[in-house]
Amino acid sequence: MGLLLTGGLQSLFGGQTGIMVIYIVFLIGIMYFLMIRPQKKEEKKKQEMLNSLAIGDSVLTTAGFYGIIIDITPDTVIVEFGNNKNCRIPMQKGAILKNEKPNYKQETKTEEKK
Repeated sequence: MGLLLTGGLQSLFGGQTGIMVIYIVFLIGIMYFLMIRPQKKEEKKKQEMLNSLAIGDSVLTTAGFYGIIIDITPDTVIVEFGNNKNCRIPMQKGAILKNEKPNYKQETKTEEKK
């Protein structure tokens, strides 16, 4: 009787069901490691950068402007652009693309090579 049931199940689902399930799980795993995981790493790096902002840091905004942070609140920053002291613009922290802090580790490595 067990022989009849397994034969019936194979004819019902086809003989390649197990291979197809393994193939789909493999594709989902590849998509996770190639697409989702790197994006989460980038989000984590950006959040760490935004949390490490301090008054006086030079930043690059998503609009392409360089400015200096003069005030920080939990969700916004006030950035001063150019030499004009009257050009102070409040913006969301998410609008900051890059912190232009000098990286001393990279500078010392390049000096050692010279």
